[in-house]
Amino acid sequence: MRVILAIVLAAAALAACTPESNNDVTGSVDTCARKLYSQYNPKDKKQCVAVCIACERGVTTTCSTACTLRGAQ
Repeated sequence: MRVILAIVLAAAALAACTPESNNDVTGSVDTCARKLYSQYNPKDKKQCVAVCIACERGVTTTCSTACTLRGAQ
């Protein structure tokens, strides 16, 4: 019975989670990107990684992965 209760509680907790939004509420990342590149193209992997590192305080590995998942080539 405890196992079933634990599964139900875990399922409820997971159902309440929402994925992180890519929208920057304040627009600070977009502003930072525009300062680095006047014609910023998030689909350009080199630009995407540079903006991620500079504006989102990322590192090369995670930024490269994130940009690839966002469709940058």
